[in-house]
Amino acid sequence: MTLVADASKPELELRLRGITKRFGSTLAVDGINLDIPRGEIHVLMGENGAGKSTLMSVLYGVYRPDAGSITVHGQERRFRSPLDAIAAGLGMVFQSFELFPSLSVADNVIFGREPTRRGTIDRRAAEDRVAALAEQYGLSVDPRARVEDLPVGVLQRVEILKALYRDASLLILDEPTAVLTPQECDGLLEVLRSLSADGRTIIFVTHKLGEALAVGERITVLRAGRAVASMRTSEATAEEIGRQMTGRVIDLRIPRPTRDPGATILRCEDLTVRTDDGRIAVHRASFTVREGEVVGIAGVAGNGQTELVEAICGLRGIDSGTVAFGQQTVNALNVAERRKAGLAYIPEDRHATGTAARGSVALNIAMGYQSVPPIGRGHLLDRAAVASFAERVIAAYDIKAPSPDALVATLSGGNVQKLVVARELEHGSALLVAEQPTRGVDIGASEFIHRRLAGFRDRGGAVLLVSYELSELLSLASRILVMFRGSIVAELVTAATDEAELGLLMAGHRSQDESSGGDRAEAAHG
Repeated sequence: MTLVADASKPELELRLRGITKRFGSTLAVDGINLDIPRGEIHVLMGENGAGKSTLMSVLYGVYRPDAGSITVHGQERRFRSPLDAIAAGLGMVFQSFELFPSLSVADNVIFGREPTRRGTIDRRAAEDRVAALAEQYGLSVDPRARVEDLPVGVLQRVEILKALYRDASLLILDEPTAVLTPQECDGLLEVLRSLSADGRTIIFVTHKLGEALAVGERITVLRAGRAVASMRTSEATAEEIGRQMTGRVIDLRIPRPTRDPGATILRCEDLTVRTDDGRIAVHRASFTVREGEVVGIAGVAGNGQTELVEAICGLRGIDSGTVAFGQQTVNALNVAERRKAGLAYIPEDRHATGTAARGSVALNIAMGYQSVPPIGRGHLLDRAAVASFAERVIAAYDIKAPSPDALVATLSGGNVQKLVVARELEHGSALLVAEQPTRGVDIGASEFIHRRLAGFRDRGGAVLLVSYELSELLSLASRILVMFRGSIVAELVTAATDEAELGLLMAGHRSQDESSGGDRAEAAHG
């Protein structure tokens, strides 16, 4: 599929023709054509496994294409490595930042291209150049600041400055807003518009429909390795993009609960938790989650959410305070004992914590419940029962796996996530702690997981939902707790708040209407 360049931007920055990439028998990218004019913000969308990352890796020189051509500024290029791509004017900002935490902003930006004076690095010149770049593009950042002391939104700016310092005219951003607050997202999108106005070309890879429609001029949708749709943003709708990505109609609306919450299932009182090096990560957190209720936790990464979840699930010790399931205090219980007491847990890292990659799909589905009849009795597994249970779960949750005996390592990320969700919802637990349950999965899998969580809630389950996706919290939760620097700084009724208010609270700003916020929190507790 070829895009027609705007008459106002006739010069093509990038032309791809017939780009094809195979991995063994898998055709990851299938003959993609793409034209992007100079100065355009071009959005690339698609489900997990659609070929987005592979295509960008080919463009940036990480992979070599099996067929096809890449033309930059009218010159055909063959990139043997990212260094060749950088030399041709490309820059890529990865989802996982590639920065040196102990070094300053300036040191990170100039690394590999340091200005020198009399044989040594000219730090004054480096800081001046970085400051000038930052001011030119509205990237507010102190060149002397140490990277490890900066919030996530500023780290994103540092990554962009690295590319601009190397004079990148084509920027590739891979899921750049994944862990930003709404205000940081808005700031980033303003920066991108500024870069576009200066003639820089941007490829913006995202799964978020709202920001795709807000920032892009054109959208290309990939499905199964092919470019299946191309549209001007001004003529696109979220529904049409979702349909093109999945091949079906996507409905992201989640029905609200039809009944009031019941008895308290999870109670945390004055909970204080420390990091591994002894710093306070959670400070005197108190809240409840009841039957038939989803309570959300919002916060920028690193504000104590992870430690709070680990303390509830038995993965981290409690410094002071109480965690109780129903009437039972569980402070002294280990992980297995807490699961027996009614805890189900969808961890943030589905690979390191949620599954055993070298184990089979069937055994991973049984994991944590291997001593629960009919799967097992005592220390003995009933292999036939495990296989039968796995087959039922695979079908019910539409897990794409060759067989129950297939290794989890062979599954896509979205299917691994479905496996974890299925396992935790299929054993009748009273409490579910769901930590980033749709992180890194596509729109179709997100819709599926959201509906399963809502179904668990409607059957009387209690859900503590931790997510960086505010739209997810607003769709599923009836109450939202906001964490900032380890403390719960606000509790809001979902129907009476929005992303803007949540984003301000996540950034440490107090609510402008403290009295109404208090009223809402009081009403939420009943």
